[in-house]
Order: sequence, then C-alpha cells, then structure tokens
Amino acid sequence: MSATVGTAEIGPAHLPRVDVEAFILANMPLVPVPSIAGISLHTAQPSSGLWRLLGQGGGGGHSPYWAYPWAGGAALARHFLAHPEIVRGRSVLDLGAGSGLVAIAAVRAGAASTIAADIDPLAAVATRLNAAANGVGVSVVQDDLTKGPPPSVDMIAVGDLFYDRQLALRVTAFLDRCLVAGIDILVGDPGRAFLPYQRLRPIAEYQVADFGETGATKHAGVFSFTACPA
Repeated sequence: MSATVGTAEIGPAHLPRVDVEAFILANMPLVPVPSIAGISLHTAQPSSGLWRLLGQGGGGGHSPYWAYPWAGGAALARHFLAHPEIVRGRSVLDLGAGSGLVAIAAVRAGAASTIAADIDPLAAVATRLNAAANGVGVSVVQDDLTKGPPPSVDMIAVGDLFYDRQLALRVTAFLDRCLVAGIDILVGDPGRAFLPYQRLRPIAEYQVADFGETGATKHAGVFSFTACPA
C-alpha cells in the first residue's frame, strides 16, 4: 500500500491511485452541520461512492468516521460556540478529530491555536479541506497521540472516543497523563458503551444528530474529565 497525505494520493501499487482531495471535493458536498450554525462539512452521501477510497485501502483500514459528524463532537462544537470564553485565547487539541468539526468550532470561538489529530490519513485530508471551506486555520496531525507524552496545549477536546473497550482504556490513560500535566479536558459523548462516567463531571447537554442516523437526534453531554477518585 502507498499513502501520501501531502499530495492526497492513496491506493496500492496495482490499482489506480486516488486523489483524495479531488475525490472529496467532487463527491462529498459541503453540508451544514445540523444544529450548528455557520459550519459546513464535506459529508458522504449515498451517491458519494466512498467505497472507491476505502476499497483501495485508503485510510489504512480505518472506518470512514471522518465522513460524517458525530454526536459527541457536535455537542462540543455547540458548547464552544455557545460559551466562547472556554477556549478564547487558548491552545486546543481536538483528539480523534475525524472531520475536524471540533477544531473548526474552537477556532470560530476564538482559540489562539488549534490542533486536529487523527490516526486516519483520510481524516487528515478531510480536516484540511473542511477547515479551508470554513475559512479557519487548523494544524493537522496524522498520528496516535495517545502513545506519547502530554501535548503542549491548554485544553484537550475528546469527542466520541469511548465506543471501543481497548480504545477507551488507551485514551483514558493518556488523559490521566494530561491531567497531571495541568491540561483541561472536555469530553463530548452521547453515552457510548465504554464512557467512563465515574471520571466525568457533567457540564451541559445538547440535542444533536449522530453518525449514521439520518434525520434523528439524540442527547449528547459535555463533561469535564476529572482525576480518579481516591
């Protein structure tokens, strides 16, 4: 397999290479995010033919979570826009950024700098395109930051990363290291299977659309991630 995010070409050597940027621009229209005024994302439609990217091995085998907004990210985005003082003048990391929705909202709310990190190379391309379409600057990192030390940021926003047991354990361990480093952490989630409720302090709740649920909405909370109880 070959993947070059810089030139946005992905595909194994024996198949035609796909220009990911061109594919997204041509097949995934900008769609307003439900319940979030002023932000639109390149979003997969039934006619998008997303399999043409994924079928060639694009994204390294990752599911195309970047192709749709998720409820937890939507709740964080709404919260930042409704309470800009939370991020104004601060550096923010959008962990597991997917489409980059949370990072875009943080910039719109006045963040001094924003990093969108995701392990999927297609997510990195989509985030760059979505940030440009919304007229904001976002630094994009394609890497698994949970394996490393705490980043040099003031706040970490975590949307929808507790749907898998092993991922939830890895993210929680990383967030614990970040708490020790003095970083504020906000979690947005509609109640995924492995959400660590005992570590969360509820802050707000929003009615938002979720991944794969056309026309439906659900409650998603915004929480402060706290230290492990003694």
